[in-house]
Amino acid sequence: MTLYIQPYPFAQDGPFRRTAVRRWALQPQNRALGVNVREEEDAYLLTALVPGLKAEDLNIQVLGDVVSIEGEYKSEEAEYLLSELPQGAFRRTLKMPAEIDPEHVEAKIADGVLTLTLPKAESARPKKIKVNVH
Repeated sequence: MTLYIQPYPFAQDGPFRRTAVRRWALQPQNRALGVNVREEEDAYLLTALVPGLKAEDLNIQVLGDVVSIEGEYKSEEAEYLLSELPQGAFRRTLKMPAEIDPEHVEAKIADGVLTLTLPKAESARPKKIKVNVH
């Protein structure tokens, strides 16, 4: 699945552009956390850009095949001419194709990138069947 996101709802010049962009950016549904998910043989690798956040700013939960990532960007009370940096709370919930083993999930943040290693549950891993020759 490919999701295309346009940063602005429209291209408009004039005195209303700044107000329209600011209102659009502040809508809660526009504060989604963008992620990449890659499947490997025995795990899923999820990466997300979380600039400026620390480990204690995030809440990650795994239940069955559902992964939830919550956090909040602290915002300054300042008047900007243009504000595109993330602000406020966000929550992203993803349903993975197979169950996750929550005991072995690993999470790390480096250089503003969150990386989650989500191992598949034993029941979801492919089984190798040995064929006996008689």
